[in-house]
Amino acid sequence: MIMVQIKVEGLLFDPRSGMYILLLKQIDDSGTLPVWIGKPEADAIALAIGKVITPRPLTHDLVKNVFDELGVQVTKVVITEIIDNTYYALIYATDGNREVAIDSRPSDAVAIALRVESPIFVEEDVLKVRKTDELEEWLKNLKPEDFGNIM
Repeated sequence: MIMVQIKVEGLLFDPRSGMYILLLKQIDDSGTLPVWIGKPEADAIALAIGKVITPRPLTHDLVKNVFDELGVQVTKVVITEIIDNTYYALIYATDGNREVAIDSRPSDAVAIALRVESPIFVEEDVLKVRKTDELEEWLKNLKPEDFGNIM
């Protein structure tokens, strides 16, 4: 399995579907991976990007706190596959003795990775499978008013 490191480029709102697009970009700038996500997931990622501290821990903050208290480190997050337009991801965590892979939605994995500052990867096969024209077509159809919805 060949993994490609990616980073969060930003969040966009897709007015056609009412969903958000998590825009992931390869570290070497050679390509992007758009992942459509819901508003709660976009909000969680936006808070992490902005390093916003909430008065009480939200779910992803709770997960980070549990890892911290148990002495577990997230070593990486990997988007592993796409099946029927649904992406799958794993969160790799270690206690220093063994590493486990935890099944996750990509949006949750990314929200946690941003909070614990772990690297994010995508398997190369996922990049090959995704439709490269999908994001470019969406961007071509943007209207100026759509830009007010970019996080």
